[in-house]
Amino acid sequence: MKALTRLAATAEQTARAKTPPYTPAITFNLSSKHQTQRKPSPSCRSFSVSRMRTDPFKPAKRVAGQRQDVWSIVNEAAEQSNVKPMVNMGQGFFGYNPPDFVLNAAKDALNRVECNQYSPTKGRPRLKKAIADAYSPFFDYELDPDKNVTITTGANEGMLSAFMGFIEQGDEVIVFEPFFDQYISNIEMPGGKVIYVPLHPPKDGATKTTSAGDWTLDMKELEAAVTDRTRMIVINSPHNPVGKVFSKDELQAIGDLCVKHNIIILSDEVYDRLYYVPFTRIGNLSPEIAKLTLTVGSGGKNFYATGWRVGYLIGPEHLIKYVSAAHTRICFSSVSPLQEATAVAFEQADAHDFWNQSKKEMQAKVKRFCEVFDELGMPYSDPEGGYFVLANLAKVKLPEDYEFPPHVASRPRDFKLSWFLIKEMGIAAIPPTEFFTEKNAHLVEDWLRFAVCKNDDILDTAKERLRGLKKYIH
Repeated sequence: MKALTRLAATAEQTARAKTPPYTPAITFNLSSKHQTQRKPSPSCRSFSVSRMRTDPFKPAKRVAGQRQDVWSIVNEAAEQSNVKPMVNMGQGFFGYNPPDFVLNAAKDALNRVECNQYSPTKGRPRLKKAIADAYSPFFDYELDPDKNVTITTGANEGMLSAFMGFIEQGDEVIVFEPFFDQYISNIEMPGGKVIYVPLHPPKDGATKTTSAGDWTLDMKELEAAVTDRTRMIVINSPHNPVGKVFSKDELQAIGDLCVKHNIIILSDEVYDRLYYVPFTRIGNLSPEIAKLTLTVGSGGKNFYATGWRVGYLIGPEHLIKYVSAAHTRICFSSVSPLQEATAVAFEQADAHDFWNQSKKEMQAKVKRFCEVFDELGMPYSDPEGGYFVLANLAKVKLPEDYEFPPHVASRPRDFKLSWFLIKEMGIAAIPPTEFFTEKNAHLVEDWLRFAVCKNDDILDTAKERLRGLKKYIH
């Protein structure tokens, strides 16, 4: 009997190994608007008083039981702070408008009838073509706007659509710690299980400034995390919140592992235009890796318009079509006038030398802000890309008698540091343990994340307020 059980298990594993990794999670009817529905039997219509819900307002498990999130804690502290105005370097929204050529495109689109109506669910043709034209030089093949590009309502919804398109109940998705917190709920919504693999901070990161590239991935840990249930792996480069740009060798090792085990790669590259060291796209490393890779991009991140919620995915047709199918069920289509404006932005960016200027300006903001940590003798992780800076505040000694509310006192030290800076100095930063599991939160309990995508006068105000930490440094 045991032999039969082992044989059956082996057969199941073999079947999974032979199944193409891009088989969709749901059988979407891509050609018809209507699905055949089975007529319920009379027994299905019966109603039992004994089975009535005692609590009709009980939420589903997928949204119930969550502890207070970091964003609401930071906002709560900001509201209570006596230091005004608050300098918000917590969330990664821009402190300034998109350039004029982008804003004018949005205004023009609002005056056109067709731009105020539904767009095709896969995205406006002009935007898909603009993205295909902009990204084809980065890949070894010419992108087909209709087969290799799909538009989503922000990069986050695009990633949710990818998970919804390919994840079944019990499938595993590997995520690197620290992680963007939305990954987790997006994976769990369709029934996926998150498998965490940590990035390790530099050993001397608490005593001296280091490069974000010194955060390392242990490939043996990654290989050990792969099982016969592993369906996808999420990569973020440039990385939020670390600022690491994964090297070509690192991405090659990850890609080769995914090819070996038929694992779909979801590459979150929303900061792909803000890199300060050589940047490699994993989807361009080899034809075998390209077949498995979905690249995620963000018009909002690229053009300083995070509220526009214009995202996109690039990849082979056998992956893109199921992302599009899931997106159709989630929100049908995305905002028409802002899609049109984003198309114009991509079309005109080179003529305005926008990419080079935005990169140069953001790198200057990083340097400008980090001067205060050099003054205070506080080490930080020098970002290789993006607009987040992780600073190590281990030298800051919080007053022993300082009162923290219970929901902050029960969290790691970085939450207390964040609360203290907001309340006493009027500067908001994010505690990065929120982006780690409890097991690995100790790795960053002395760090805070600062977003530098703000006007220079705001950065200067933040620096002046941070100088107030001098009396707490021992």
